[in-house]
Amino acid sequence: MYQKPTINRVDFALASKYGSPYKAQKIKSEIDGYDVRELVERFGSPLFVFSKKDIEKKFNQFQEAFRSRYPDVTFFWSYKTNYFDAICKTFHALGSKAEVVSEFEYDKARALGIEGKDIIFNGPFKPKSALRKAAEEGAMIHIDHWDEINDLEEVAAELGREIPVAIRCNMDTGVYPAWSRFGFNVDNGEAFDAIERIFKGQKLILTGLHTHIGTFMLSTDAYAVAAKKLMQLRNRAEDEFGFDIEYIDLGGGFASKNRLKGVYQSPDVVVPTPDEYAEAITNAIYENARGKLPKLYLETGRALIDEAGYLLTSVFASKRMPDGRVSYILDAGVNILYTAFWYNFEVFLDKRYEGLNEPSQLNGPLCMNIDVIAENIMLPPLERGSVLTVWPVGAYNYTQSMQFIQYRPRVVLIDEEPKLIRERDDLAYVKEKEIDDTL
Repeated sequence: MYQKPTINRVDFALASKYGSPYKAQKIKSEIDGYDVRELVERFGSPLFVFSKKDIEKKFNQFQEAFRSRYPDVTFFWSYKTNYFDAICKTFHALGSKAEVVSEFEYDKARALGIEGKDIIFNGPFKPKSALRKAAEEGAMIHIDHWDEINDLEEVAAELGREIPVAIRCNMDTGVYPAWSRFGFNVDNGEAFDAIERIFKGQKLILTGLHTHIGTFMLSTDAYAVAAKKLMQLRNRAEDEFGFDIEYIDLGGGFASKNRLKGVYQSPDVVVPTPDEYAEAITNAIYENARGKLPKLYLETGRALIDEAGYLLTSVFASKRMPDGRVSYILDAGVNILYTAFWYNFEVFLDKRYEGLNEPSQLNGPLCMNIDVIAENIMLPPLERGSVLTVWPVGAYNYTQSMQFIQYRPRVVLIDEEPKLIRERDDLAYVKEKEIDDTL
């Protein structure tokens, strides 16, 4: 079929020691030894693929980084990051406990056999019934606001016993905007006031301090500041009220090797290593410790799973846009890649294609102008049916995905072989909760 020729300006300034972007092609033909085209033929397209080998490798890197520097470290898998049973079980088998931020996630962890004592219960919305259940089962409840102190005191009175708790803190760590919505502020004295309120209430026992300073944090200094402030608060609370604060929880927020929009350096340059995160945190604890060291809890999610997740998607059609770019229409859209609004993913081809790269755009199948997976990307002429691998996509994409216009796809975990861990949505699934009494 004839297509009107177009002329695109060649910008030779884009060339580097790695070659011209008009010739370079990023190719990934397999994942853990399994051909991407064969995976699509077997399981369909689009398809999320998780690598158990990648999960284990990354978890071991972080665990070694912290445990080689600190005597008592426990990881708590962040369920909101990726709560497939198979993924959660993988992390629990590696020794990670559970961190949840809702009653739904709490129930999911319990259904997987995680005991209450091995669950951290975070979040700003914990109904009183959920608090009672968590208290009865011995979960580590992290208080987010004043009303929650009141609710927990009522639960303690109903149960006829004191309840061990932690408080979540927010603070200025030099990174802005600060996550000041959650917990009690350390810098203006609110966190200490909350501790005093707990002490005077005589129904709760403070056993931990927690902070989560942000997401995709590229500054190790910020974690050092956070650890220092928690340790100073711990020292003061123990001195003035006699609490035995057993642990401090530095939350999560460690960055993956994704490419945040607006950051133009390579992730290999800007993203700290596990050792760099661990060094900053543990040094700050040691420098501010008095007497017995606290246990160190970490709620790492994104950094442990993001790079283990891949999305295989196929080219359905292409068209030439008025500005000269080629638009490739894929079978995967932002309904299943929600984080495309924040990250410039790596996009790999399934093989080498003939022809020079030209400015292109990757669009999904949704009838929405915002359905853009990659806005400006250099690609060679692609065939209909070409399989692209989008990476890293293991964190938050499926938990934030929605059945909108298109069904959500299958999900595979590669262990010794590819194993289906979630079936594709279908009409029966979508309609299951509807009630139609119009007839």
